[in-house]
Amino acid sequence: MNQVCVFAGSSDGARPEYREAAQELGRALVDWQLGLVYGGARLGLMGVLADAVLTAGGRVTGIIPERLVEKEVAHQGLSELHIVTSMHERKARMAAMSDGFVALPGGLGTLEELFEVLTWAQLGLHGKPCGLLNVRGYFDGLLSHVDHSIAEGFIRSDSRQLLLVSTQSDALLKQFEEYVSPLTEKWIDPTAI
Repeated sequence: MNQVCVFAGSSDGARPEYREAAQELGRALVDWQLGLVYGGARLGLMGVLADAVLTAGGRVTGIIPERLVEKEVAHQGLSELHIVTSMHERKARMAAMSDGFVALPGGLGTLEELFEVLTWAQLGLHGKPCGLLNVRGYFDGLLSHVDHSIAEGFIRSDSRQLLLVSTQSDALLKQFEEYVSPLTEKWIDPTAI
């Protein structure tokens, strides 16, 4: 594992613990000698995370659509900044450059990005670890809903193992290091998409 993609809020959220968790994750990535791939913004938890990695001497690759660059939200101090034409291109490039995915607290965009890579894992399009840094129980409701969806027959029970969860960055990255995808059946041929 060389690079981890982190999905995170473009705001700080309502609690200081969210910023602290983003800083902790940034330092942990550097300690584990992992580069950061993220959405390229200077705002919110995204910016806090990028700054923490850079301050600790790590490498940060940002990928941001040109429309957001025009709105002056791009982080200008990154190791690399890739400017792309669309959100779709952004997500595809982030996925291609990354060996695993972490979601910090965030809004609709964070959830959408997380569920897209989880869906790809479920379909057998990749075998990369996907995890939640569950700060102050932020994702408890989401995890409860996933379990409810399993109970109601909409998500296969083995798919729940695709989502790693921890309240601590180091513990989550340890799970990433040991991860073996639980799904052996491929639903689709990746070359067919």
